[in-house]
Amino acid sequence: MSLARVVLTCGRTVDLAELHLTPTYGTRLDGYPCRPVNDLRIRTLRHTAERMSPATPVHLVPPPRDYPDQYAGAQGPVEILPRVACAARLSSRPLNPSRDPLRYHSTLTVI
Repeated sequence: MSLARVVLTCGRTVDLAELHLTPTYGTRLDGYPCRPVNDLRIRTLRHTAERMSPATPVHLVPPPRDYPDQYAGAQGPVEILPRVACAARLSSRPLNPSRDPLRYHSTLTVI
């Protein structure tokens, strides 16, 4: 069962199979949000997605980074990512209905 379905202009349907939402910084942040902390968080999210479904490729959409006018600490300026990190697993069936959907399908995880 899909959570949502999108029909592309080429006629292919893409189903949202899973959606995971997590707070970007969790409940506790050691230090302050800066580039090294954010880069580590993004790498961790990517590795988690890769381990959840090892056979599925993972694509990272680079998140926007906001730089509020605040005092820079020892790790550099304050850098803030969006509050919520999203990981979605998408799947698609073959365009040709005569193809076996178990053999001819595609999946992708997008963060």
